[in-house]
Amino acid sequence: MKQPLIEFKNVEKRFGDTVIFKDFNFSVEEGEIVSIIGPSGSGKSTLLRILMTLEGIEGGVVRVAGKPLWHKDTDKGLVPADEKHLHEMRNHLGMVFQHFNLFPHMTVKRNITEAPMCVQGKTKIEANKIADELLELVGLSDKADMYPNSLSGGQKQRVGIARALAMQPAILLLDEITSALDPELVEEVLDVIRNLALKHSFTMLLVTHEMYFAREISDRVCFFDQGAIVEEGEPETLFIHPKEERTQAFLKAYMSQ
Repeated sequence: MKQPLIEFKNVEKRFGDTVIFKDFNFSVEEGEIVSIIGPSGSGKSTLLRILMTLEGIEGGVVRVAGKPLWHKDTDKGLVPADEKHLHEMRNHLGMVFQHFNLFPHMTVKRNITEAPMCVQGKTKIEANKIADELLELVGLSDKADMYPNSLSGGQKQRVGIARALAMQPAILLLDEITSALDPELVEEVLDVIRNLALKHSFTMLLVTHEMYFAREISDRVCFFDQGAIVEEGEPETLFIHPKEERTQAFLKAYMSQ
């Protein structure tokens, strides 16, 4: 049986006395596009932060591409991962954040080439070639030499997507990537993700409040509440015929906005 590309098994996560996940199980298959929806505080963004090694876990095991993320396999079993292991595992994942997180003192192209050169050891010529291809992909070839403060929010987010893709990750994580944008800029960012989904075989895990977009793009949608998956399924089924009362109430409130 093929192993999932992402797997959470009996994971526990706490912030002080607040339990976010307890005995939490979740998986994503290679090539699958999964959207996570749900109310604030339900654990959606924490899930992505655990995958990006920005937040640790208190119990259970997370595996990425078949390898434990927060642990290492040894002849004595699993032991806590060291920084070298975490660094290697991060190469499997690319994340696009809510608030862009671009380097303001670097040009658009330099924002994209920095990690491939510094982390992966690519030459400047190699990194520039990747950046040029990605800027064309996100429709920003003419912005290569500009600085982030001269870009619109939508353009900044498209640079953020290009920067994540520059590391050639196996998995693309998208954390509410339109929540900081003015409404008229949302569609230009969603169009880039649509293009990636249609023309490229990326595995994507999206936390989103864009319900119609999640319904359109996803292979599977998961509704989170209080650190648990209340309901999951194909988009048409979950959005049109949700089984759980909590899902029904959430979608009714969201779709009526």
